[in-house]
Amino acid sequence: MAKKNWISKDGVARGSRAAVIFCALFPVLVALWVLLVLYPNPLKLAASVQRLVNPRVDPGAVQTLADSLPSEPAAIEEAVLDSVPYSYDWEVYAMPWYFPSVGEVLKNGQGDCKARAIVLASVLEAKGIPYRINSSPTHVWVDYDGKVEDGLENSGAGFYEVDPQTGAKSLHVPKISIKEVMRTGWQGFWPPMPVARKALLMSGLVILVGVRVIWPRMAGLVKSGLTKERDGKHLCPPCEESQPT
Repeated sequence: MAKKNWISKDGVARGSRAAVIFCALFPVLVALWVLLVLYPNPLKLAASVQRLVNPRVDPGAVQTLADSLPSEPAAIEEAVLDSVPYSYDWEVYAMPWYFPSVGEVLKNGQGDCKARAIVLASVLEAKGIPYRINSSPTHVWVDYDGKVEDGLENSGAGFYEVDPQTGAKSLHVPKISIKEVMRTGWQGFWPPMPVARKALLMSGLVILVGVRVIWPRMAGLVKSGLTKERDGKHLCPPCEESQPT
Protein backbone atom coordinates (compact mmCIF):
# COMPACT_ATOMS: atom_id res chain seq x y z
CA MET A 1 0.00 0.00 0.00
CA ALA A 2 1.12 3.63 -0.61
CA LYS A 3 2.36 5.98 2.06
CA LYS A 4 -0.05 8.49 3.61
CA ASN A 5 1.29 12.07 3.77
CA TRP A 6 0.59 14.03 6.93
CA ILE A 7 0.21 17.18 4.80
CA SER A 8 -0.68 17.65 1.14
CA LYS A 9 1.73 19.08 -1.36
CA ASP A 10 -0.80 21.77 -2.27
CA GLY A 11 -1.02 22.77 1.37
CA VAL A 12 2.76 23.03 1.58
CA ALA A 13 2.82 25.21 -1.54
CA ARG A 14 0.15 27.53 -0.13
CA GLY A 15 1.98 27.75 3.19
CA SER A 16 5.25 28.57 1.45
CA ARG A 17 3.63 31.31 -0.60
CA ALA A 18 1.97 32.76 2.51
CA ALA A 19 5.33 32.75 4.32
CA VAL A 20 6.97 34.59 1.43
CA ILE A 21 4.19 37.21 1.41
CA PHE A 22 4.43 37.64 5.19
CA CYS A 23 8.20 38.15 5.00
CA ALA A 24 7.80 40.71 2.21
CA LEU A 25 5.19 42.63 4.20
CA PHE A 26 6.98 42.27 7.55
CA PRO A 27 8.30 45.88 7.71
CA VAL A 28 4.84 47.19 6.85
CA LEU A 29 3.19 45.02 9.50
CA VAL A 30 5.67 46.20 12.14
CA ALA A 31 5.06 49.85 11.19
CA LEU A 32 1.29 49.37 11.30
CA TRP A 33 1.45 47.70 14.70
CA VAL A 34 3.59 50.49 16.16
CA LEU A 35 1.29 53.14 14.67
CA LEU A 36 -1.90 51.54 16.00
CA VAL A 37 -0.45 51.06 19.49
CA LEU A 38 0.84 54.62 19.69
CA TYR A 39 -2.14 56.17 17.90
CA PRO A 40 -5.32 54.07 18.20
CA ASN A 41 -6.93 56.94 16.30
CA PRO A 42 -4.42 57.81 13.52
CA LEU A 43 -6.48 60.90 12.65
CA LYS A 44 -5.06 62.51 15.79
CA LEU A 45 -1.57 62.24 14.33
CA ALA A 46 -2.73 63.70 11.02
CA ALA A 47 -4.39 66.61 12.84
CA SER A 48 -1.20 67.25 14.82
CA VAL A 49 0.93 67.46 11.69
CA GLN A 50 -1.57 69.85 10.12
CA ARG A 51 -1.53 72.07 13.22
CA LEU A 52 2.26 72.12 13.25
CA VAL A 53 2.36 73.24 9.61
CA ASN A 54 -0.53 75.69 10.04
CA PRO A 55 -0.86 76.61 13.73
CA ARG A 56 -4.43 77.49 14.66
CA VAL A 57 -4.18 80.43 17.02
CA ASP A 58 -7.42 81.38 18.75
CA PRO A 59 -7.29 84.88 20.25
CA GLY A 60 -10.95 84.76 21.16
CA ALA A 61 -10.45 81.76 23.45
CA VAL A 62 -7.79 83.60 25.50
CA GLN A 63 -9.25 87.12 25.44
CA THR A 64 -10.00 87.14 29.17
CA LEU A 65 -6.46 85.99 29.94
CA ALA A 66 -5.00 88.52 27.52
CA ASP A 67 -6.92 91.39 29.13
CA SER A 68 -5.39 90.53 32.50
CA LEU A 69 -1.80 90.60 31.24
CA PRO A 70 0.58 93.49 30.54
CA SER A 71 1.69 94.44 27.02
CA GLU A 72 5.30 93.36 27.41
CA PRO A 73 5.87 90.10 25.44
CA ALA A 74 8.42 88.69 27.88
CA ALA A 75 6.04 89.23 30.83
CA ILE A 76 3.19 87.66 28.84
CA GLU A 77 5.34 84.63 28.07
CA GLU A 78 6.28 84.17 31.72
CA ALA A 79 2.64 84.37 32.77
CA VAL A 80 1.53 81.84 30.14
CA LEU A 81 4.27 79.39 31.13
CA ASP A 82 3.14 79.67 34.74
CA SER A 83 -0.50 79.09 33.81
CA VAL A 84 0.25 76.01 31.68
CA PRO A 85 2.42 73.60 33.74
CA TYR A 86 4.66 71.38 31.63
CA SER A 87 3.45 67.82 31.04
CA TYR A 88 4.29 65.27 28.38
CA ASP A 89 1.73 64.42 25.71
CA TRP A 90 1.56 60.85 27.07
CA GLU A 91 0.37 62.24 30.39
CA VAL A 92 -2.26 64.59 28.96
CA TYR A 93 -3.44 63.03 25.69
CA ALA A 94 -2.29 59.37 25.93
CA MET A 95 -0.19 59.82 22.78
CA PRO A 96 3.58 60.22 22.31
CA TRP A 97 3.25 63.41 20.22
CA TYR A 98 0.18 65.61 19.85
CA PHE A 99 -0.35 69.23 18.85
CA PRO A 100 -3.45 70.38 20.74
CA SER A 101 -5.88 73.14 19.97
CA VAL A 102 -6.07 76.19 22.22
CA GLY A 103 -9.37 74.93 23.60
CA GLU A 104 -7.84 71.58 24.55
CA VAL A 105 -4.98 73.28 26.37
CA LEU A 106 -7.31 75.54 28.33
CA LYS A 107 -9.52 72.56 29.20
CA ASN A 108 -6.64 70.38 30.46
CA GLY A 109 -4.66 73.22 32.02
CA GLN A 110 -1.32 71.66 31.17
CA GLY A 111 0.82 70.56 28.24
CA ASP A 112 4.25 70.52 26.66
CA CYS A 113 6.00 73.14 24.53
CA LYS A 114 3.44 72.91 21.71
CA ALA A 115 0.56 73.59 24.09
CA ARG A 116 2.34 76.52 25.70
CA ALA A 117 3.35 77.97 22.33
CA ILE A 118 -0.15 77.95 20.84
CA VAL A 119 -1.62 79.64 23.94
CA LEU A 120 1.16 82.25 24.00
CA ALA A 121 0.71 82.94 20.28
CA SER A 122 -3.04 83.36 20.79
CA VAL A 123 -2.50 85.85 23.63
CA LEU A 124 0.02 87.88 21.61
CA GLU A 125 -2.39 87.99 18.67
CA ALA A 126 -5.24 89.06 20.94
CA LYS A 127 -3.06 91.96 22.11
CA GLY A 128 -1.87 92.84 18.61
CA ILE A 129 1.79 92.00 19.28
CA PRO A 130 3.79 90.63 16.30
CA TYR A 131 5.16 87.12 16.76
CA ARG A 132 6.35 83.99 14.90
CA ILE A 133 5.97 80.34 15.81
CA ASN A 134 9.23 78.47 15.44
CA SER A 135 9.87 74.71 15.47
CA SER A 136 13.06 72.70 15.91
CA PRO A 137 13.40 68.89 15.85
CA THR A 138 12.99 68.92 19.64
CA HIS A 139 10.97 72.01 20.54
CA VAL A 140 8.23 74.48 19.55
CA TRP A 141 8.30 78.06 20.76
CA VAL A 142 7.09 81.60 20.04
CA ASP A 143 9.51 84.22 18.78
CA TYR A 144 8.92 87.97 19.10
CA ASP A 145 10.93 91.15 18.84
CA GLY A 146 13.31 91.48 21.75
CA LYS A 147 13.12 87.83 22.80
CA VAL A 148 16.32 86.64 24.46
CA GLU A 149 17.67 83.49 22.83
CA ASP A 150 18.92 80.53 24.84
CA GLY A 151 20.32 77.07 24.10
CA LEU A 152 16.89 75.68 23.25
CA GLU A 153 15.13 78.64 21.66
CA ASN A 154 17.36 80.26 19.05
CA SER A 155 17.36 80.93 15.32
CA GLY A 156 20.03 78.30 14.68
CA ALA A 157 17.96 75.44 16.15
CA GLY A 158 14.77 76.22 14.25
CA PHE A 159 13.91 74.46 11.01
CA TYR A 160 10.37 75.76 10.38
CA GLU A 161 9.04 79.23 11.11
CA VAL A 162 5.52 80.49 10.43
CA ASP A 163 3.90 83.88 10.96
CA PRO A 164 0.16 83.16 11.38
CA GLN A 165 -0.59 86.89 11.10
CA THR A 166 0.87 87.20 7.58
CA GLY A 167 0.98 83.55 6.50
CA ALA A 168 4.73 83.77 5.80
CA LYS A 169 6.61 80.48 6.19
CA SER A 170 10.29 79.58 5.97
CA LEU A 171 12.43 76.48 6.25
CA HIS A 172 15.99 76.31 7.58
CA VAL A 173 18.62 73.66 8.18
CA PRO A 174 18.66 73.26 11.99
CA LYS A 175 21.97 73.46 13.81
CA ILE A 176 21.31 70.73 16.34
CA SER A 177 23.09 67.44 16.89
CA ILE A 178 21.48 64.11 16.08
CA LYS A 179 22.51 62.93 19.54
CA GLU A 180 20.49 65.72 21.15
CA VAL A 181 17.47 64.98 18.96
CA MET A 182 17.57 61.29 19.91
CA ARG A 183 18.08 62.03 23.60
CA THR A 184 15.20 64.48 23.76
CA GLY A 185 12.93 62.26 21.66
CA TRP A 186 13.57 59.24 23.86
CA GLN A 187 13.04 61.27 27.04
CA GLY A 188 9.56 62.28 25.94
CA PHE A 189 8.66 58.95 24.35
CA TRP A 190 9.61 55.96 26.50
CA PRO A 191 9.82 56.98 30.22
CA PRO A 192 6.36 58.64 30.35
CA MET A 193 4.65 55.95 28.24
CA PRO A 194 2.06 54.02 30.31
CA VAL A 195 3.24 50.56 31.38
CA ALA A 196 0.25 48.85 29.75
CA ARG A 197 1.02 50.51 26.41
CA LYS A 198 4.68 49.48 26.68
CA ALA A 199 3.66 45.87 27.30
CA LEU A 200 1.24 45.89 24.37
CA LEU A 201 3.83 47.39 22.03
CA MET A 202 6.61 44.99 22.96
CA SER A 203 4.46 41.84 23.05
CA GLY A 204 3.16 42.53 19.54
CA LEU A 205 6.67 43.12 18.22
CA VAL A 206 7.93 39.91 19.83
CA ILE A 207 5.10 37.91 18.24
CA LEU A 208 5.72 39.43 14.80
CA VAL A 209 9.45 38.77 14.99
CA GLY A 210 8.85 35.23 16.23
CA VAL A 211 6.52 34.46 13.34
CA ARG A 212 9.00 36.05 10.92
CA VAL A 213 11.77 33.76 12.14
CA ILE A 214 9.86 30.50 12.61
CA TRP A 215 7.34 30.42 9.76
CA PRO A 216 9.79 30.45 6.81
CA ARG A 217 11.96 27.83 8.50
CA MET A 218 9.04 25.52 9.14
CA ALA A 219 7.81 25.94 5.56
CA GLY A 220 11.30 25.12 4.31
CA LEU A 221 11.58 22.03 6.47
CA VAL A 222 8.21 20.68 5.35
CA LYS A 223 9.03 21.36 1.71
CA SER A 224 12.37 19.63 2.13
CA GLY A 225 10.64 16.67 3.74
CA LEU A 226 8.28 16.27 0.80
CA THR A 227 11.23 16.38 -1.59
CA LYS A 228 12.95 13.60 0.33
CA GLU A 229 9.76 11.53 0.33
CA ARG A 230 9.52 11.89 -3.41
CA ASP A 231 13.04 10.51 -3.63
CA GLY A 232 12.00 7.45 -1.61
CA LYS A 233 12.95 8.67 1.87
CA HIS A 234 10.77 8.97 4.96
CA LEU A 235 9.07 12.37 5.34
CA CYS A 236 8.93 12.43 9.14
CA PRO A 237 8.15 10.18 12.12
CA PRO A 238 4.39 10.93 12.13
CA CYS A 239 4.04 9.64 8.57
CA GLU A 240 2.12 6.38 8.48
CA GLU A 241 3.47 3.53 6.40
CA SER A 242 2.06 0.21 5.40
CA GLN A 243 4.47 -2.69 5.50
CA PRO A 244 4.31 -5.18 2.59
CA THR A 245 2.82 -8.55 3.50
